[in-house]
Amino acid sequence: MVSLNSPCSRPDLNSLFRTAETGLNRHRVGWDRSVILCVSRFDSSNPNSTAASIQNGLSFGAGLVGRSRFEWQSSCAILASKVMSLDQDTEKSNGSGDSIAAVNGHPTLDLVPINNRPFSPALLHRPLSIADLSPSPMHGSRLRVAYQGIPGAYSEAAAGKAYPNCEAIPCDQFEVAFQAVELWIADRAVLPVENSLGGSIHRNYDLLLRHRLHIVGEVQLPVHHCLLALPGVCKEFLTRVISHPQALSQCELTLTNMDLNVIREAVDDTAGAAEYISTNNLHNTAAIASARAAELYGLNILADGIQDDSSNVTRFVMLAREPIIPRTDRPFKTSIVFAHEKGTSVLFKVLSAFAFRNISLTKIESRPRRNCPIRLVDNAETGTAKHFEYMFYIDFEASLAEVRAQNALVEVQEYSSFLRVLGSYPMDMTPWAPSSPQD
Repeated sequence: MVSLNSPCSRPDLNSLFRTAETGLNRHRVGWDRSVILCVSRFDSSNPNSTAASIQNGLSFGAGLVGRSRFEWQSSCAILASKVMSLDQDTEKSNGSGDSIAAVNGHPTLDLVPINNRPFSPALLHRPLSIADLSPSPMHGSRLRVAYQGIPGAYSEAAAGKAYPNCEAIPCDQFEVAFQAVELWIADRAVLPVENSLGGSIHRNYDLLLRHRLHIVGEVQLPVHHCLLALPGVCKEFLTRVISHPQALSQCELTLTNMDLNVIREAVDDTAGAAEYISTNNLHNTAAIASARAAELYGLNILADGIQDDSSNVTRFVMLAREPIIPRTDRPFKTSIVFAHEKGTSVLFKVLSAFAFRNISLTKIESRPRRNCPIRLVDNAETGTAKHFEYMFYIDFEASLAEVRAQNALVEVQEYSSFLRVLGSYPMDMTPWAPSSPQD
């Protein structure tokens, strides 16, 4: 295991990595960032090898783990954060890498370039296994939770509701939030998957299949939208309203009834829209965002509660590197994704596996199969009739600790060419109430 021999020392990155020619693999994530692969090695023929390694700034010793598990966990966590910081500092000083990404001036995580890059699971290396390190930080720090957006976003509020007193880490894209957990920069990610008015967030459904994280919980957040503008601006002066596409769709009827002569423009984030107006001093533009965003970025609330329906709730899922153990002492929900074999009656057979066992389905979502989106009906290259091929996401109310759920999945597997359990996790049972400005 790589360790820092002094809290005051700042070892050169070359001392923390060795090239493949010297026996240890130097792992690269994508093209821009390094990831530490923690290694445990003990040379029984040379008892002094461990002490010598520590003196050189490198520690390879199984004895260190056995002597103090807590001390070892702390060193690993501190090392990961320090080496990532050193990696970024070195790249900036040498001019060989990009600086840390930011969204509207706010620091965000940008771990792996995802645009125009071929994806390979081999690019995502796990420094430690769950058998060696607890998924929760054991070194005294707060739980680190990644979310998409900037401070003031609804995702930040969901992260705080899911994990009170956590350290919320903003990410500029959903993909980066997934990567933050996979690369041990964050302990959890909290990401939206559906809204009661706007429907499913398809991007995150696709990312759930692309990445290997597990759903370990859910949280439902009432959404209370406000129309925000700079102090002194009246609604009559507005020519543009900006916000996230979901927020714009959730307020479409209200904006129309307000008789505003404005164009509606989609941006990446609700809070980012508010910050953009404040930073650029835009007197003709309003944002749809939360009351907290108005407070953070010095905007006035022109209209409060402008969502088309007060029953506006967004469902978020909590993601972790390892699944939790399902139980039966409280209501559980299980999420799966599958692809069925060819045949028109297969989907009915899959759904009947749950119906016959009195298992309620709370969600079914179809997404195109990226590797095989279309097939010919007659299986001939010259055929003209085609079917679309889909992956099906299903949420059902049962724990995988229950025999009926296990038997249902066994039957589903008989009719499926692909089946994956995304997670079995406790349901959010908090009492529902219409959204309010405090949410």
